[in-house]
Formats: sequence, C-alpha cells, structure tokens
Amino acid sequence: MEAPRVGCYACEQETGLGALPPREAVASDRHWRVAHALGTALPGWLVLLPRRHVTGVDELTDAEAAALGPWQAALSRALREVTGCPKTYVAQFGEQGGFAHLHFHVIPRGADLPAARRGPGIFDLLRRPAAERVPDAEADRIARAVGRALRHRPAGDG
Repeated sequence: MEAPRVGCYACEQETGLGALPPREAVASDRHWRVAHALGTALPGWLVLLPRRHVTGVDELTDAEAAALGPWQAALSRALREVTGCPKTYVAQFGEQGGFAHLHFHVIPRGADLPAARRGPGIFDLLRRPAAERVPDAEADRIARAVGRALRHRPAGDG
C-alpha cells in the first residue's frame, strides 16, 4: 500500500485504522474501507473509500475495481436492513477541499424523505450545522449495526 498523503483526510484516517472509532471503521477489506459520513444530518450516510490514495475511478487497480460493485451492493443491502430505507443512492464526486481522495457516498433514502431532498437534493443533508448532525454515538451505533449486517450475510449472497 502506498504512503498516505499529508493533508488528505481519508489517508490520515487510514494511518490510524486500529484506533478509529466505529463510525470511521464500519467495515474494510484489502482495498476498501467504509465510514459513516461526517457532518450529515442523515443517519446511515456511508462513505466507501479506497485504502490507498487515488483521486479518480480511472486510477483503481483491476482488483479494487472488481471489489467496488460488490461493496456498493452489500452496503445498500445492509442499509436497507439497518435503516429500513426502500432505496439507496450511490454518488461519487471527490472535489471538496481535503476530500479529493476518491470516495463513494452510499446514502439511505428513507420513504419519508421530502421530494425536495430526493435525488441531488439529498446533499442538502451534508455539511450541516453541529446541532443538526448525527451525534457520534448514533453514528457509532449505526456503524456497528451495518458491520453486523455485513458479517451475517451468507457467503455468495448476491
């Protein structure tokens, strides 16, 4: 694995993987790590990050790319199980300052989400004031539940 990039939030978290709170280490494998999103008002908003520093999908190795789809599907299933959401959104931009490290948002879209917040409007629930954010203890609880949902899937459950 290449050296983490200084000033890259995802890389800095990766260096402390053993000491991360549950919300920063929902699940991982050789290629990917899952975290609960920062600053969101939506419980269960997950972020899927490559474990090495890349800034675009075109930079993924074949092995990283092969694992990407299964991760997105498994996380979507786990979010449905844990949150009861009828749908998940998966999006990738990676252009905010300090967050250029490639990452995919895996977002639970609840049945009661107002129409104005559906689709791209869901991003209104990110970068919220502190009083509106999912508390760390709740993000940790969800992280543990998603981790359990991922571990209890039968092998080959597609």
